[in-house]
Parts: sequence; structure tokens; C-alpha cells
Amino acid sequence: MSGRYSHLADRLEAISEEIADLAIDELKGALRSGTGRPPGEKQLTQARRAIEKAVHLLHLADGDVTPQDEFAD
Repeated sequence: MSGRYSHLADRLEAISEEIADLAIDELKGALRSGTGRPPGEKQLTQARRAIEKAVHLLHLADGDVTPQDEFAD
């Protein structure tokens, strides 16, 4: 990505990865203690998804992807 918003998208992608790591740690802790899905993990996952959406929107704004690319999979 080399567009106008690439620096923001890169930073958000790094933050998304950090949040994913935290969510995995939450899940590992729950497995060790034998409890169910921790509420904090669910909130972290929601935050990560919101950040991934923001990254996608920045790519759209830069013209790196088109709305049709969303459905290419």
C-alpha cells in the first residue's frame, strides 16, 4: 500500500495484531482455568474487527481495493 493513508493502515494493522495476541492470551488463560469464554476476549475480538474494517476503508480510500474485492473470496 503506498497511498495517502498507508501509514495509518499500517499502524492499525499492527494494533490489530496486538489485540489478536491479547485475545489469544485471554483464551489460553480461560482454558487453563477451565472457565468459559472470557468476556474480555469477546470485546477484544470486536475491537479487532472494527480496526480491520477501518483498515479496509483506508484501502478503499486509497483506491487499493474496490468494493467488489470484498466479495471476491
